[in-house]
Amino acid sequence: MRLLPTAMASPFSTFSPTAAARALLPASISRPLSLAAAASSGRIPPSSKGLGFRRGRFTVCNVAAPTAAEKEATASAAKESQRPVYPFAAIVGQDEMKLCLLLNVIDPKIGGVMIMGDRGTGKSTTVRSLVDLLPDIPVVVGDPFNSDPDDPEVMGPEVRERVLQGDTSLPVTTAKITMVDLPLGATEDRVCGTIDIEKALTEGVKAFEPGLLAKANRGILYVDEVNLLDDHLVDVLLDSAASGWNTVEREGISISHPARFILIGSGNPEEGELRPQLLDRFGMHAQVGTVRDAELRVKIVEERARFDRDPKAFRDSYKEEQEKLQDQISSARSNLGAVQIDHDLRVKISKVCSELNVDGLRGDIVTNRAAKALASLKGRDKVTVEDIATVIPNCLRHRLRKDPLESIDSGLLVIEKFYEVFS
Repeated sequence: MRLLPTAMASPFSTFSPTAAARALLPASISRPLSLAAAASSGRIPPSSKGLGFRRGRFTVCNVAAPTAAEKEATASAAKESQRPVYPFAAIVGQDEMKLCLLLNVIDPKIGGVMIMGDRGTGKSTTVRSLVDLLPDIPVVVGDPFNSDPDDPEVMGPEVRERVLQGDTSLPVTTAKITMVDLPLGATEDRVCGTIDIEKALTEGVKAFEPGLLAKANRGILYVDEVNLLDDHLVDVLLDSAASGWNTVEREGISISHPARFILIGSGNPEEGELRPQLLDRFGMHAQVGTVRDAELRVKIVEERARFDRDPKAFRDSYKEEQEKLQDQISSARSNLGAVQIDHDLRVKISKVCSELNVDGLRGDIVTNRAAKALASLKGRDKVTVEDIATVIPNCLRHRLRKDPLESIDSGLLVIEKFYEVFS
């Protein structure tokens, strides 16, 4: 009988599933798993340093955020490689939409803007061109939630804990307000955040991987074709927009983090209506129509052709106007707190809302905020009747009850009631 070589296992030898599984795993993965088994069996003390275990259970921590140098290098590389953005100052017409966007940048507490209109009217282009005008804000270095070093309401959990412990050495830098695109096909895990599987396998810890809502904190969340968004994502947005916080319950992880963002949506009403609950969350509503003037249409076509031919030269030609608009926005943001609105004007605003049967008080609050932001944008410290007349249709148009037999545009109804009360 021929004997098997010593290097070859006998078919009758004892088979160990654990050993076979360990042999198939890379060393970086098998080692933490074996440590986990040793820790849970008591052979390694649970308090041993360097291990992610405590009393035989996984600990919960956030994803390791990049350092300031890494973040700056990544941002610089991304800026060089990204697609050139059409300048905001170069957009022809669509003044109502542009004004609503600027007012929300000046005062983010207005609550965002919903842009509805015909296809091909520059809705997405205008929103994305806003990136160049966004001001700088102070943020804690390496924090995935863009935490404000001075405001506990918009601090991530780790930063808030350090502040409560008396830590005054938080590294702070300035960064541009971020704009996050929410794709229609995004999963709920990607939007809310989920458990970091890689960190769980390699280090043996339950780590939270922040999602798009964390990235959009203190920034802008843009949803193109928002009326086509899946219902489960609409529910997530409703919850976060209402409370300003995102709570995640995943695989034994329970974490809450701030999610205060300017919600901007765009869509074509012919493709479907928006749920009333979500529509009410938008502070302002801009109606966009197709430009009918032949001269303006020709100018738009020519400008677009120039941009497609040489984006860099086109952007440089509007650099001075862009910088002027940036300075105007920064000045308006800093002076916003000094703007006053008379008591009788507040009473008349509320009277308009009451006589239009607007549900709730969001209409009153948003109209007051938008009027003050417009006055600040114009360099004044007092709100006038003209300021209110400019913004009130955008603040109340989408809050009126729908009458299927009504043929008049809701914005015209608001203007009629405004002149009736303010006359």
